[in-house]
Amino acid sequence: MEVPMRVIIVGAGEVGRSIAGNLASSDDVIVIDRDERVVEELTYSHDVLAIHGDGTTIDTLREADIERADLVIACTDSDESNVVICGSARTATDAFTIARVRRRTLLETWEGSQGGFGVDFMVCTDLLTAQTIFRISGLPAAQDVDSFIGGLVQMAEFEIGADSPIADQTVREADRYDSLTFAAIFRGEDMLVAKGETVIRPGDYIVVIGSDDSVTDFADDITPSTAVDGDEIVIVGASEIGYQAAREFESHGYHPRLVEQDDDRARAVAADLPNTTVLKSDATDIEFLEREHINEADIVISSLGSDEKNLLVSLLARRLGVDRTVAVIENLEYAELFETVGVDVAVNPREETAEEVVRFTRTNRTEKVAMLEHDRAEVIEIEAKIDSEITGQRIQDSMADFPEGVVIGAISRGGELVTPRGTTVVKPSDHLVVFVDSNALDEVLEGI
Repeated sequence: MEVPMRVIIVGAGEVGRSIAGNLASSDDVIVIDRDERVVEELTYSHDVLAIHGDGTTIDTLREADIERADLVIACTDSDESNVVICGSARTATDAFTIARVRRRTLLETWEGSQGGFGVDFMVCTDLLTAQTIFRISGLPAAQDVDSFIGGLVQMAEFEIGADSPIADQTVREADRYDSLTFAAIFRGEDMLVAKGETVIRPGDYIVVIGSDDSVTDFADDITPSTAVDGDEIVIVGASEIGYQAAREFESHGYHPRLVEQDDDRARAVAADLPNTTVLKSDATDIEFLEREHINEADIVISSLGSDEKNLLVSLLARRLGVDRTVAVIENLEYAELFETVGVDVAVNPREETAEEVVRFTRTNRTEKVAMLEHDRAEVIEIEAKIDSEITGQRIQDSMADFPEGVVIGAISRGGELVTPRGTTVVKPSDHLVVFVDSNALDEVLEGI
């Protein structure tokens, strides 16, 4: 059994709490925050040691026993404070340090300094969010998309509409793809392992794992003619996330349109984005939207500085006939509301950041982690050990010893994709992509 890490997290906002919740079951976690009420709440809600204090000061870090720390994660809402925290920690310990920042320019400065400032790993919230927006934009109806094993395998989560051709079919009837595994179904508060006799209902969110081609074919079949195509991408708001999203689309050969109301900001981003058409206007102006034929867009991405405005723009776009809308939300509690009233995907920057940090902390056992449905489940990439409980056995036999909510979705063997079935035998050094109920994660990591 692996020795738990001693992890100090500075900042108990959404990012810090999410990271703490993920690590508390396997590691010794200490959380520092300036807000005494937040500290008191953490003490009762999480299995962590919560300390009231200023994490930028060495005295507070020493109170957290910084000298014994293995990992320090700085995730306050201030970029500068997070860099200072890592630098302060480095004066007292050899612990690995992670800083969360919002500004891409700070990330680029850190990269250019070859890991300076006492920061070992830097996570840029806005860039991560933009990359997530790009990933989910390429597949119709996708709520989440991630790649594994160097791009050999894709995981995607899709909403099943009432008019989807697989609605009311069983998984066995819907499974007509050579390299695809139906992993699980989220139905309201319930999570179901996708078995052959499981009926797929309208409103379900289904998770599939397989080759890039098979996932794309599945997406096209369940919601035809709604994928991103050519220049029909509209980004509303030249916030840092909107700007980064436009850059991401440009880097993949697209020519998006970007709507920005502020004249100075519009001019600045237009100079930096040669393959993006920047339109200066208020995107809540219905006449402007009609004049610019926004209804012809395949996707509208709303990245204004207000959750309420992002919701309004998304609803206006839907009213005009846009097939797919994505909205950035700062308040995670709004996610379900947005998707209930008609926004296809709500992306929360803090949630993306927490996921990236947790991914990084798991690299001692897993090679990749993706979280689903606000951490109700995870998809992990892991190498099968020679003495693991599943090595040398048929999957249908070895899975009987694991808890419900564990599905092997794909196997890479010598760089070749193997689609797992019940009779497939797992071999040592196979790379597995596994869907896991978060409650069963520790047991799965021990067994594989």
